[in-house]
Amino acid sequence: MPNTDAYETELLHAYEKGVLKSVATKSELARFKAAARATAIKDRRVNIRLSSGDLQDIQVKALAEGLPYQTLIASVLHKYATGKLTERADAANEAPPAAKPPAQRTSKAGS
Repeated sequence: MPNTDAYETELLHAYEKGVLKSVATKSELARFKAAARATAIKDRRVNIRLSSGDLQDIQVKALAEGLPYQTLIASVLHKYATGKLTERADAANEAPPAAKPPAQRTSKAGS
């Protein structure tokens, strides 16, 4: 099992043995199922262009997560669209790099 700690392993074994029981009510289960169905419906296709480096980085991250890179991209876009994608505190406090002023062209007289 990749990257599981002792607690996760214990939970997995309990689940596999059937020891765990759901505490959700029928109405909660119905609401969760409806939300899952609505989220899973993919009825539109979008084509985007990415740099080769960005796509390769996304593919590596998706492989580490164990899912297709298209699914990872869709998940990130969904989180952004629903306001659930948040900026990390350490990245938010960093100042953006200072922009360099455009270089001045000088013209030689008589050229």
